[in-house]
Amino acid sequence: MNAFFHIDQARRLDAADPLGHFRRAFHVPVWKGEEVIYLTGNSLGLQPVGVSEAIAQELHDWKTLGVEGHFHAKNPWMPYHEFLTDSLARLAGAKGTEVVAMGSLTANLHFAMASFYRPTPERRAILCEAKAFPSDRYALVSQLAFHGYPESDLIEVSGSGADGVPTDEDLIAAIQTHGPRVATMLVGGVNYFTGRVYDMARITAAARAQGIVVGWDLAHAMGNVPLSLHDWDVDFAAWCSYKYLNAGPGGTAGLFVHQRHHHADLPRLAGWWGHNKESRFKMGPGFDPIPSAEGWQVSNAPVLSMAAQRASLDLFDRMDLAQHRVKGLDLSRRCMEMLEALAEELNEPIRLLTPREDASRGCQVSVQFSARDRRFFDQLVERGVVADWREPGTIRMAFIPFYSSYEDLARLEQILRQTLSS
Repeated sequence: MNAFFHIDQARRLDAADPLGHFRRAFHVPVWKGEEVIYLTGNSLGLQPVGVSEAIAQELHDWKTLGVEGHFHAKNPWMPYHEFLTDSLARLAGAKGTEVVAMGSLTANLHFAMASFYRPTPERRAILCEAKAFPSDRYALVSQLAFHGYPESDLIEVSGSGADGVPTDEDLIAAIQTHGPRVATMLVGGVNYFTGRVYDMARITAAARAQGIVVGWDLAHAMGNVPLSLHDWDVDFAAWCSYKYLNAGPGGTAGLFVHQRHHHADLPRLAGWWGHNKESRFKMGPGFDPIPSAEGWQVSNAPVLSMAAQRASLDLFDRMDLAQHRVKGLDLSRRCMEMLEALAEELNEPIRLLTPREDASRGCQVSVQFSARDRRFFDQLVERGVVADWREPGTIRMAFIPFYSSYEDLARLEQILRQTLSS
């Protein structure tokens, strides 16, 4: 029996939800004859129904046209990445020339750092958040080592809370303290562990005022929270596509480079797909970069992967992003209120790690069950909850506006109460 959020109430909300019909555009896994409560879109988004047809089209053209598919496929492969540009620009709050679908997240960060980490003996540090996603830290330490600098030149900004994740104020204070010796900043726009959303506009302005080149890892932000990378004056950003963008495992990632850098004489790790399109196939020895984010490409489009991403971006194109934001905030707020009600009712130590303020969170709720271990989580999984477990005692849950429902939340409450009471 639900004490906080009743099934009938949830079904009324779902019936009135202007985005409710999008759930039918995704394949929701089934467990024991019932659709699972899928809360791991922050790790891997569900498969859009249109993916099969999108990939089948490219397989058909490959089968029937061979190499001519580069020019004569229904969706010609030569410029295939361009089919994603407008959709990605809309989600990134960028101009079309500032974004490109390419590579993988960490590889794209390395490509960007090759251009935007330009240390001097006096200004050589890199600033990031403590508790960054490990791959980011590995990349930044390796960038320091590549330039001959020690790991101690990585300034990791900690927070005062138990989780160690910094706040906006912590980051801005560190920027003001260390600014003169910081060359480049790279921070996750949404913290992967707590779900905290940073005030990227304010932090970017503070860093640029100190002469710091500003980059953002948008792995947990792209397709989750509103972005305005161009207007915020961000230098560069990168993201993956298999989380909130629903592009499938290992989906093609993306890169943002602000337009003010497009004609700059920057060092870069060049490849032929970043070369001037008019002269690319003349195969000359000199690299002539495309004056846009495309100039950071190195290889031709992975068409089958991008086809899956197109199927998802087509849905984003039909989505009212303001309604997307409202629903994500509403579901996450109701989830946090439900967890607090359960904690009080059952006298269970439950601690929310995700900020309560709307501006500081997206779709994700991270919660610590202090008295529980992995066996508790395994019981939830056995009852049809697909979430993410992180030590110590932490469960991450993402309520994706495309396919999460209010009934999912009501069912989750039932299962949590049963499991905590057993």
